[in-house]
Amino acid sequence: MPPDLLAYAARILPGLLLIAWCFALARRGGDPLPRIAVLLLGFVLLRDAMTPTGLWRLGSVDGVLVWLRFTENALTLVLLGLGTLAATGALLRFDPELRALVRWGRADAAAVALGLGGGLAAAAPVLALNLLWPVHERGGAVALGLLPVLAFFSLSGNLAEEVLFRGFLQGRMEPALGPARAALGSAVLFAACHVFLASTVTGAGWPLLAFTLYEGLICAALRMRRGVLPAALAHGTAIFLLGAGLP
Repeated sequence: MPPDLLAYAARILPGLLLIAWCFALARRGGDPLPRIAVLLLGFVLLRDAMTPTGLWRLGSVDGVLVWLRFTENALTLVLLGLGTLAATGALLRFDPELRALVRWGRADAAAVALGLGGGLAAAAPVLALNLLWPVHERGGAVALGLLPVLAFFSLSGNLAEEVLFRGFLQGRMEPALGPARAALGSAVLFAACHVFLASTVTGAGWPLLAFTLYEGLICAALRMRRGVLPAALAHGTAIFLLGAGLP
């Protein structure tokens, strides 16, 4: 296993064990909402721990442009992506109540087009701002050979995020709040789960919160109209475009 991945696993293990214990305790109730809340805590832990272990870097330029870069270790990205897919599949397999909340939608050409279009729309403001600063001021260039691996990691990792936020959370909120308010709620909570990442873990600041709210609204609207699949494709596409160092 790559050293950076070992360092990451060692850092998250104590917290992950505690969160797993909380999840097991929450399974004793009938309402899946407490389990979803525990999974949100786990998401924040797993994502934010990527920063001190060097698996990704986030920052901002002149307090306006947010930039994102991932590790250049291709094996680490592949293993992280595979691990994320395996964990998501296991959760869906062994928790039927959570699985029932996920409305996947149809995997057709229209869903793919909407997902790709949504991802491009989410990344477009950042990509436009990229033109104002040279690449070395916003994370540096990304090797072309890393792009296929980066695409795999972006799609697999953000599939898990969309299952959590648009599948479990939005699905649980929808019967009580209605489709539109549930979509808004999932988008706002998605952005709120980036508060510590933006304010204390990194120096990205408010541009990261603005981006995650905007991206969350796009993904939530796609989930409301067409299901989790196009939302996940949009999320993964946006993160890939940002992490690829374009234009």
